[in-house]
Amino acid sequence: MGSGRHEGKMRVVMKIGEVAAELGVEAHVLRHWEDVGALTVRRDGNGYRIYDDSALEQAHTVLKLRRVGLSLPEVAAAMSPTKSAAQAVVKAKIAALENEVVHRQRAITFLQHTVECRHRYLDECPDCATFVRGA
Repeated sequence: MGSGRHEGKMRVVMKIGEVAAELGVEAHVLRHWEDVGALTVRRDGNGYRIYDDSALEQAHTVLKLRRVGLSLPEVAAAMSPTKSAAQAVVKAKIAALENEVVHRQRAITFLQHTVECRHRYLDECPDCATFVRGA
């Protein structure tokens, strides 16, 4: 069918290769997303995947969620039709990312200190020792 537009309302219908190219992923990635329940794609009479507006939008959402750090199981849960289930997954991811930010900020503080430290060896510095014990 390829890229087709119906009269009146714009409706895009694409094949898997076209969607993969648009998203910048391989076709097998899209098939995998579908296999794990993160993406729903209808089939035509011959069993070929048909990406309409809804499936294309869903694929963009999956890609965005993957890029912000959600695993595929988290993406599948976040795409749940139950809003409370989706929110729980997203809230848990936010908490994990905030925790990661705290750990990375501590790492930056420690490394900045080591660059500026007047001691030749880190184990000679009481401040470095405090960072090490606190990590």
